[in-house]
Order: sequence, then structure tokens, then C-alpha cells
Amino acid sequence: MLSISEFSEMCHLPPQTLRFYHSEGLLVPSDVNERTGYRAYTFEQVEQAMLITALRGTGMSVKLVRRALDEPDVAPALLQQHSTEVHRQRQAQDEAISDARELLSSWPTVRLRHVPAMTVASKLVPGTWIGDSPRDWAEIDAAVIATVQDVVKTVESCGVVVSGTPWRVWATEAPEQERQGRTAEGQRWLVQIPITGDEETVTALPGDITVQFFEARDELSIFIPGKSSMAKYGTALSRLFAHPLDAAFIDVSRMRQLLHHDGVETTAAICTLDETDMAG
Repeated sequence: MLSISEFSEMCHLPPQTLRFYHSEGLLVPSDVNERTGYRAYTFEQVEQAMLITALRGTGMSVKLVRRALDEPDVAPALLQQHSTEVHRQRQAQDEAISDARELLSSWPTVRLRHVPAMTVASKLVPGTWIGDSPRDWAEIDAAVIATVQDVVKTVESCGVVVSGTPWRVWATEAPEQERQGRTAEGQRWLVQIPITGDEETVTALPGDITVQFFEARDELSIFIPGKSSMAKYGTALSRLFAHPLDAAFIDVSRMRQLLHHDGVETTAAICTLDETDMAG
């Protein structure tokens, strides 16, 4: 029999770790003195301690390690499951590090630009609305990307050329889209993709894709790297609203989020006070 200190030295596990593993039912001593509470281990348990150390070294939780020990047949599958999750977390961390590095080296700034007129293919994003939780944004991003890919595939199969960066807007671009876009949960998103093609080909696109004319306009724009989030969206809005304009203001109803491969660019159309007076 080995005392806890001897077993600790042999297995390179601190006594407090062995006590913790005992309390969790992960590595139960061969004997516990009822009077003193001293724990004793056998040489055969060194092998179990080695396996536990290897599994814990991967970052597996105590609960998952205990299941792997209790169910040896499913242990490889559990390890693969854990490996997949670790890989996902590493990718997320790498992306976060990249975003942080870019933000620290060059903080996003607001730019003024002119956007020419263009023809766009529009489609409602199914099953999504403007949300305020991280889960909402993750689900929205996935649904938006899937819709963009679907529209691109459809228009290209019809002989129409995608001629610019896609974006998403609130579903208020047309009365029918706004009617369909309003749900009990809130306003839904709409994707729009610049396209070029002859009139006959463009008008022959499937009915679930609306062809619209995007009017030329001046915009304020800010690009923030990485995946979109409520915090990044709020940051973009605050920067756009704070940007000084001469006898003009930004039109919140005409905001876009351009979907670049390395981040999201939020834009807002500029209205001059003269335009407002003429509209009135």
C-alpha cells in the first residue's frame, strides 16, 4: 500500500488534487483509515491515475473523465467530442485575438463616400429578426449567410452577374417586404446583393427574389472587424451619430450592414436639410 504522499510523488499529483478526485469519485483510495482519515492507494491505481492525468490534460471536465472511466467503450467517442469542442473554442479565440489586434492597432473610423445607383436582388431572411442576445446574433449571421449563398447561386444560375458586396437591412425596402418582415418578435432582416444583367434575364428571376433599384446616395460608413454582435452594432451606431455633418443628418431608416469576409461595415444614408425641406 502507498500513503497519499507516496502516491502523490509517484503520480506527480498534489495531495489536494488526490483529495479532490476522491470527493468527485474519480480516483477513490483503496483504503481510508476510519480513525485518522488517512488515504492509502495500491500500485495498480497508478495506471488509473496516469489515464486520468492524460484525460484531464486535454481539458476534459471531471464529469466527462468520470464517464470515460465508467464507460471505456464510449471513451474514444467522448474524447473526439471534446476535441471538436476544443477546436471550435480555439478558432473562436483566434478570431477574437485577430479582432482585438486590429482594433488596438487601428480603431475604426467613420468615412464619407458616394454610392452609385445599382440594381439589387433582395430576399427576406427566413426565421430571423433583430435580436439583442449573443445567441440571436449568431443565429442571424448563420441565416443571413445561408440566404446570401442561396441568392447568389440562384441569380448566377439564371445568367445574372453578382457585381458587389452583399448587405443586410431591415425589411422595410418595399411595402410587401415590410408586411412579410414584421413578426411578433420584431422586424425581420432582408439581404440585398448588387447584380448586373440584361432586363429580360433579371426580370425572369424566381418570385421569392425581388429585383429593386438602389438609388445613388452619400453615406457615412464604419467598418468593424470580426463577427457581428450587438455591442459592435451599438458602437457603429454611436460613431455614425456622433460624426459631424454640415446642414445634414443620417437617415436611420436607410442603414445597411455590408457583409465583408473579415468584418461588417455599417452605413447610413445622409440627408441634407434642403432635401428634408423639399420633401415637406
